[in-house]
Amino acid sequence: MGNGFFSRLLLGAMVLFVALPAAAQDEPIKIAIIDIEAIRLHAAVVKDIRSQIVKFRKVYQALIQKEEEELRNANQELARKRAILSPEAFSEERRKWEQRLANVQRMVQTRKQDLDKAQGEAMNKVEGVLNGIVLELAKEKGLNLILRKNQTVLGAKSLHITKEVLKRLDKKLPSLKLAGLGE
Repeated sequence: MGNGFFSRLLLGAMVLFVALPAAAQDEPIKIAIIDIEAIRLHAAVVKDIRSQIVKFRKVYQALIQKEEEELRNANQELARKRAILSPEAFSEERRKWEQRLANVQRMVQTRKQDLDKAQGEAMNKVEGVLNGIVLELAKEKGLNLILRKNQTVLGAKSLHITKEVLKRLDKKLPSLKLAGLGE
């Protein structure tokens, strides 16, 4: 039993200390548990986002491989021309090749940033919808405390709302087109 157990035990004790005064106010505490990791793993929209990222990554990778192959060929051609060209002409050709290499490297970095940004923005939208669904469910069921599964030590199955939240998320947001890619 490592630090994780004691952290969870401490968190559980803190929740009790916070929850007990609320219970004394004549309103019963209604608790639920949600497994956010399971939702992120199984939600249709998250699977859709992942598949789009994989698709765009493959397209980008093919483009990058083509550019790398052209750079290799140009470098080999430059090496063959070294004996023929004057030092000034060779330096100029080498500078052009290095500039092209730098451009390809910038393109690779930009594409990676574009993918990361698109995925981040999409997941933020999913989180927003997910939060709305959780709040809606909390109101419907009169819940006044919802804990993440990874922050609980013990919880009865009847407290879990993950399946209901996942069902509603899949219905409300089955897919999401990634913005800023493929243009």
